Amino acid sequence: MKTLRAGLCALMLSLSLVAAPAEAPKTSKVDASAPIAKKDDGRFLKMHESFLARAKAGPVGLLFLGDSITAGWAKAPEVWKKYYEAYQPANFGIGGDTTQNVIWRIENGELDVCRPRVVVFMLGTNNTGSHNAAQIAAADKKIVQMIRTKLPDAKVLLLAIFPRGPRKNRDGSLDDGSTRMAIIRDVNVELAKLDDGKNVRFLDIGAKFLGADGKIPDAIMPDQLHPSAAGYAIWAEAMQPLLSEMLR
Repeated sequence: MKTLRAGLCALMLSLSLVAAPAEAPKTSKVDASAPIAKKDDGRFLKMHESFLARAKAGPVGLLFLGDSITAGWAKAPEVWKKYYEAYQPANFGIGGDTTQNVIWRIENGELDVCRPRVVVFMLGTNNTGSHNAAQIAAADKKIVQMIRTKLPDAKVLLLAIFPRGPRKNRDGSLDDGSTRMAIIRDVNVELAKLDDGKNVRFLDIGAKFLGADGKIPDAIMPDQLHPSAAGYAIWAEAMQPLLSEMLR
């Protein structure tokens, strides 16, 4: 009898586990489309001020706008020089930036003075831990519209959010990246719809960062998020044909 009772208990437990619904991804109560300045040690505001100064110093023919992936061009100065020096480039990327932070930066003057011919824009990976695809896509769409409003003569090269792989969370646990990548794929589908063939062009070069096994090689993104110098060379080469066309 005890054996039968134990067996029934085990069966009921296994059925309850199978029947338990999957927990829906949590989303932040913070509006991804709201202008919010980053609260840090002051670096965010210092970087913002440096961008305002760069814009005033001019000229800026090519502008990169985004988060740490954009800021990371500093890792590949020779690649930057080879592909972009002729266009009087400026890099307005800040590590850790979300869509809210960039919206705040734009609302506070970063695009008020410079007059680039093309703005290369990619943003959203830092939102994937707290916002869903619809929220991120809506925020990116808002930023593209802000760029077009502030810089009506500039074209926007809108990049699909780059792939990312397994990374450790701040608490030390492992994030396999699958949930974030599902969000990124859905965001990119929505962003592709903004390509009008003229003023806004969409480009997805994510596959360039993947190996034959579909994973990101450490040589390209050592931390499975930020490109190495080799990764930036891949980015530049993959983007150059369309960028050259847009700069003509």
